[in-house]
Amino acid sequence: MSSHFGVIDLGSNSARLSVWRIGHDGDATQIIKLKEMVRLSEGMGATKTLQSAAMNRTIAALQRFHDAFADLPNMTLRAVATAATRQASNQQLWLQRVQAETGITLEVIDGGQEAEFDYQAVINTLPIQNALIMDTGGASTELILVQNRKPAHMISIPFGSVNLTDRYQLGSVITAAEAFRLISGCEQLFNSVWWLRKAQNLPIIALGGSNRTLAKIQRRRDKDVNWEDIHGYRMSTAAVNDIFASILDLDLAGRKAVPGLAKYRADIIVAGLAPVVTMIRYLDSDRLLFSQYGLREGALYTYLNAAQQ
Repeated sequence: MSSHFGVIDLGSNSARLSVWRIGHDGDATQIIKLKEMVRLSEGMGATKTLQSAAMNRTIAALQRFHDAFADLPNMTLRAVATAATRQASNQQLWLQRVQAETGITLEVIDGGQEAEFDYQAVINTLPIQNALIMDTGGASTELILVQNRKPAHMISIPFGSVNLTDRYQLGSVITAAEAFRLISGCEQLFNSVWWLRKAQNLPIIALGGSNRTLAKIQRRRDKDVNWEDIHGYRMSTAAVNDIFASILDLDLAGRKAVPGLAKYRADIIVAGLAPVVTMIRYLDSDRLLFSQYGLREGALYTYLNAAQQ
């Protein structure tokens, strides 16, 4: 009888569920893939307190996830929570509430574990030798320097699309001063990561919803049929800069109308793209390579590898 393995990735912006059927030969076939925008980190502010509206939205999403896999036999679930829950001052109350109302036990993982999952997902699905993996989420950005296919350095930086939008109070229209402060803030943080210089001129492997939006916009511009299928897709620095500049020029309504840019992401996309656009210049990198796979697939490979030992 085949078994099932599921991963819930509860981020700062979105909650995602993937479930695979694991055959006798260890082959994994994805049977469920769900995503809900929960904005868990919305309004956390300086006190890092999860707000009740955000928690209620997230509980409702997790209940729907639970219903989706509840009847599957031999089900192993790994439910992980990242930056928003990690940083929350009311973390314990939140975890207890999730357990009580959904029956799901959330495991709060640190930035290093998140980066390790990203690395596993990329190294098992893309033919890379040396690169910088960059996963921009809602409230954190993971950076992994890969040398000869091995992780040489990794770090999780506590900024992402949602908390940068809050910090720089980015509204419908982004002023030149706001854009300058945002980019400068990203640059300052990168300066504090001593090993980043070792990634000079290397390609950047881009993960996370904001970064993937770049590829989706470009593929829509190019009229690609499967525009959402971006795994392994390459983009030049010039194309990335062109898209970022055009998005900066638009107000919120204009951003919502951009083909390939999801409406629910329009208010946080400028802050979501600022880290990768800054990183391209910081490393003088000539291209981005996109990975469709991240934390959930990394957790799957970790589980399969452990099962084989």
